[in-house]
Amino acid sequence: MTSHIGRREFIALLGGAAAWPVAARAQQPAMPVVGFLHAGSPEPNAEFVAALRRGLSEAGFVEGQNVTIEYRWAEGQLNRLPEMAADLVRRHVAVIATPLSTQAALVAKAATTTIPIVFGSGADPVALGLVSSFSRPGGNVTGISIMTAALAAKRLGVLHEMLPKAVHIAVLGNSHNALSEVTVKDLLTTTPTLGMRAEVLYAGTESELETAFATMAQKHIEAVLIAPDEFFTSHLEQLAALSLRHALPSNYTIREFVRVGGLMSYGPNFTSAYVETGRYVGKVLKGEKPADLPVVQPTEFQFAINLKTARALRIDVPPTLLAIADEVIE
Repeated sequence: MTSHIGRREFIALLGGAAAWPVAARAQQPAMPVVGFLHAGSPEPNAEFVAALRRGLSEAGFVEGQNVTIEYRWAEGQLNRLPEMAADLVRRHVAVIATPLSTQAALVAKAATTTIPIVFGSGADPVALGLVSSFSRPGGNVTGISIMTAALAAKRLGVLHEMLPKAVHIAVLGNSHNALSEVTVKDLLTTTPTLGMRAEVLYAGTESELETAFATMAQKHIEAVLIAPDEFFTSHLEQLAALSLRHALPSNYTIREFVRVGGLMSYGPNFTSAYVETGRYVGKVLKGEKPADLPVVQPTEFQFAINLKTARALRIDVPPTLLAIADEVIE
């Protein structure tokens, strides 16, 4: 009988010992969770997500070690964003990051007024209603504004210098993206000053991209300026291939477009913007309030040219453009 009681006590002791690490772990603070919300797709943005992680690590947070990231990709289907944002809110994430995804930023802001949001946007965040001002954002939102929409005139200028005889151009936008609309409006204002006339076409699916470029060819469009858009960024290779197939010189906002065969690009350094977003997320995780963190604006812009594509399109690139290019792909 005595030995039986001793055995029970020994088992109870073992059970208590097994519970100690659990209790100890329960007393440690839970690992913070960052909700990542984006309108695009993971594969084309892998390099940028790595840059976000780099920014986070500079702030002292390493994914899998002391921070968890919950990724939500809409894969170009913007109607999926509201439920994805609502899911992150239900999970009580510590912060929501929407790097260079304006639509995701707007949806996240509509989903919560309490969870901190760090956005990345190519449009004016004050005009969009994301923040009250650049210096004092107010509320639960701050981030990075790369102002790609405001660069429309500059992009049109380098296109005009590349193709001085081009008169009839197209602007390709995504009618579901507010940033696209801002770019289109700016371009339609600027084209007459350069002696050009612009025709606006829209695409939001792969088949619509095919149709848009076929329409440009039928209308004898001489060049196309592509508005910044998460869906377009997720389909850079298709855009570059369509441009070449229809012999249409194209200009986009990020140099990755040039690296996959596009003719030219002019815009902010997207990689740097993702790094900065990661740093800002880190600051929020450390307790800083979005309301007190000023919106960051870029100081670095990149101009890239693909000479192989230029030769295929029988374009002689002016030496003046080669001289100012940050990247020239042979």
